[in-house]
Amino acid sequence: MKKYKVKTQNSYYHYKQHKMWMRRIFVIVAAFGIVGLGAVIVNQKDKNVLAIPEIKAVWLLEQKKEAEPVYLSGNQVKYDLYKAPEIVRGIYIPASKVDKYEDYIALAKKTQVNAFVIDVKNDYGYLTFPTNNPKLQEKGCVLKEPPIENLPRVMSRLYEEGIYPIARIVAFKDSVVTNKYPELAIQAKKGGIYTNSVGDKWLNPYNKENWEYLLEISKEAIHMGFKEIQFDYIRFHESMNEERVQLEPNITKTQIITEFTKYMHEQLKAYDVYISADVFGTIITSKIDAEIVGQDFKELCKYLDYICPMVYPSHYGPGCFGIEYPHLAPYDIILRSMEIAQDEINKNERQDRRAIIRPWLQDFTMSKQQPYQLYGEKQIKAQIQGTYDAGLSEWLFWNAAGQYTLGGLIGDKE
Repeated sequence: MKKYKVKTQNSYYHYKQHKMWMRRIFVIVAAFGIVGLGAVIVNQKDKNVLAIPEIKAVWLLEQKKEAEPVYLSGNQVKYDLYKAPEIVRGIYIPASKVDKYEDYIALAKKTQVNAFVIDVKNDYGYLTFPTNNPKLQEKGCVLKEPPIENLPRVMSRLYEEGIYPIARIVAFKDSVVTNKYPELAIQAKKGGIYTNSVGDKWLNPYNKENWEYLLEISKEAIHMGFKEIQFDYIRFHESMNEERVQLEPNITKTQIITEFTKYMHEQLKAYDVYISADVFGTIITSKIDAEIVGQDFKELCKYLDYICPMVYPSHYGPGCFGIEYPHLAPYDIILRSMEIAQDEINKNERQDRRAIIRPWLQDFTMSKQQPYQLYGEKQIKAQIQGTYDAGLSEWLFWNAAGQYTLGGLIGDKE
């Protein structure tokens, strides 16, 4: 496909800025009573704008303040494609598979899928695409050869096909910044950076400098065209108790994670994007689990547009919800967990019932479970039906390798 250099005002953010300035122009024109004097139409390549002598200088000045041009495929940008579909049904795409975006688009056309969750900051702590942002380069998270080489091209295709792009940002799990700036990491009780049993390090959620860093990544993702920021690992590691790590004495883990979520909500609302977070499915029913990882389901819902509980049937223990082998009963697990999740949200006052529940479902098999079953078309559809029967309409599917069961995802598009 031929490449075209598109001016920045053809990105959605600058498109809205352009509309805002045009609105101001017309207000000023009306105020000075010069509407009837006529306007000179000045052609700017493919775009016509009103050029009024008294205001043209202001418009040109604003144009100089714009960021560097973005590159999009084709020459017809449909601005409405930047908006969220009414119902989001998506799949996770790891950064290493994003170059296969045409294959995923083909899958979406055959199924109910209309959204892609794409890695922006990965599980280790690196960004998945190149950027010249000095604040991010200084942190050491920008790779010389990132897995996504041309994100603007990918985003352009998603816009053209009406696919809703969600940026997955791994929040506090981070072995990149913590290696370069040890003071930003969670510290062990005995001193030094705390490392869990598999060698992972975590940014300290109590440190507001880490909040600003994650905010900067979010803004970079928005600049690239993502319309939803989804925080993963927005929690503490389950091993981080008072005996192992240094915690703040006057604020709990659930309180600080909620405060972080509120901060992101307040800082990003001006960018007209949605905010979501992935949470453990067990925090819905277990106060103990909620306190261990720092995720208060009911409180987080006050500041999120979407809350995404990971309710993989294979992750529930024997006997949960009275089911002997939960991973053998995907419909029942999803139905029961999502009914309880809605009950939890309804405990909030009406004005605080903000988040829409959009569960993470599984398209993978855990063969270590005994007895176990292969997750295929039947199990995929069972989870989707359980979601619908619980009164919900949105879902996401996870497969770490980005491999999905086509037959299970086929259904009526709404």
